[in-house]
Amino acid sequence: MAAPELPDLYVLREGSGPPVVFLHGIGGDHSMWNAVLPELAKDHGIFALDLRGHGRSPLPEGSTMSFDELARDVVAVLDREGVRRAHLVGISAGGFLALTLALKDATRVASMTLVSSAGHCDAHTRSVGQRWADTYREEGFDAFVLRLLKDLYYPDWIEEHMDMVDRIRDDLRSRDLTGTLRWCESIRNFDLRGRLGGVKIPTLVVQGMDDHVVDPSHARLLRQTITGTEVRLFARTGHMVPMERPAETAEAIRKWVARAESRPAA
Repeated sequence: MAAPELPDLYVLREGSGPPVVFLHGIGGDHSMWNAVLPELAKDHGIFALDLRGHGRSPLPEGSTMSFDELARDVVAVLDREGVRRAHLVGISAGGFLALTLALKDATRVASMTLVSSAGHCDAHTRSVGQRWADTYREEGFDAFVLRLLKDLYYPDWIEEHMDMVDRIRDDLRSRDLTGTLRWCESIRNFDLRGRLGGVKIPTLVVQGMDDHVVDPSHARLLRQTITGTEVRLFARTGHMVPMERPAETAEAIRKWVARAESRPAA
């Protein structure tokens, strides 16, 4: 049987130093990290990916957007870039992917920062995704965009960044959402409970306390399951922590990577 097709992923490269790979969530792309990358690129080698079917990266024919597919893609990028071990930063489903990679080959992962993420996709997160699909189908595109904004961001942030509403609407209208919809289906069965105790990689969990997509209780569950995990909580912050709290997010990642780099190799 022929090997599955590996797409040529788009990668934004900046800076030099310890390599840090940024993994976006469903419907996103590398640009969701724009507010944190300039600070980190001062002394890190930044690789911000567009995962298959998102942003500038193609969706191979027949792809199901499974986490096995996505993990192979990321490893292929590391190999192509000559990166043996990298620090992974993943938001939401990008955090799911970071955990998948850590379990598949811990030798490639120096540390993880999981932002607005979890070790499994629970009924609440599945219901949020279903609500988005129902709103799009029953009420139309504009209602769908407003629903996304209400679920993804803290209300005060939206009021202070009303210019983003039109920008997000125009961006979504111009996208092919095939990859997004397939990944939505893929995450419904994501569940690493029972395996996370085997993760021995330094892990930082960054979580908004007003996240309406991934319940903040998952931060506690991850801390209890992965030995040595530390948690950073942000009050009055929703799901999109890197956009709502860019300076604090960049500083948290910087400190965590520095700590991981200072540890002796296993």
